[in-house]
Amino acid sequence: MRKALVVGINNYPKAELFGCINDASAFGNTLETNGDGSPNFDVRILTDVPTKGELKGHIKELFAGDCETALFYFSGHGFFDDTGGGIIVTPDFKANDEGISMDEILNIANESKSKNRVIILDCCHSGAFGTPKLGGNQNAQIGEGVSILTASKEDEPSMEVNGHGVFTNLLLDALQGGAADLRGHITPGSIYSYIDQALGPWDQRPVFKTNITRFTSLRTVSPQVSPEILRRLNQYFTSPEEQFQLDPSFEFTNDPAIEHEFTEPYANEKNVSVFKDLQKLASVGLVVPVDEQHMYFAAMHSKTCRLTALGYHYWRLVKDKRI
Repeated sequence: MRKALVVGINNYPKAELFGCINDASAFGNTLETNGDGSPNFDVRILTDVPTKGELKGHIKELFAGDCETALFYFSGHGFFDDTGGGIIVTPDFKANDEGISMDEILNIANESKSKNRVIILDCCHSGAFGTPKLGGNQNAQIGEGVSILTASKEDEPSMEVNGHGVFTNLLLDALQGGAADLRGHITPGSIYSYIDQALGPWDQRPVFKTNITRFTSLRTVSPQVSPEILRRLNQYFTSPEEQFQLDPSFEFTNDPAIEHEFTEPYANEKNVSVFKDLQKLASVGLVVPVDEQHMYFAAMHSKTCRLTALGYHYWRLVKDKRI
């Protein structure tokens, strides 16, 4: 069971925002299903939650109970108070009571029985989340199973452009496949890596903090390589150092029925099928031809191909029956 509380607040008195509800709706709708349309998270989208008390009640409800993954997303104003703590701001803010302390939210998440707790914040000063204060506040210590992804460092604003948050736009791109691994899994860590590379050194800097001991996939999309092909790595390479011998019979165009230069041995149906797998594996960086630039020429010139370092990683996963 996976559930997500997604909050977007635009309607702040004298401090209106314009993209937070758009971003919350887009994020929630994306998270609700996987790339193939299968169910993913049970999402509750809330907009313009008027008071601190109401929002805190929803956060407590999210992290209550025991589920596989509980995710909290917030887009709105953030505040950094003079004691060194972060706050997510609610529309009923007033001096010295701007909203809900980030430390308090983390404490609620830390005490949750959910196996995985994920907090994603697109607000100014969001990097303060999970940062211990000078006084050593234990609430700021990240509990096991908690991951935090924020739009900016604790001393930075989070920008809106054309009615959308810069961070959430990249977050959506990552969830729609930009941060997927070869098997189609998208994790908090891969999302951070994607956003980190997209934002330059002069832009707001995303922050990622985690204390996990297990793999957590937030969404899946169609894999770049089917699991069936990946599982054949051990079949084609019985050891990671082995090179696979090719010859012209692996290239389907090397056929007398096709009008161009061809050579013996001619295309063989079984070898052609194997070569298509190897070419697919080469296209995603798991296999490379030896002493040739392209797999086509490796086959036509009877050369070999071998595993890359990444290929060895997936070869080992297959060997250990993890794929």
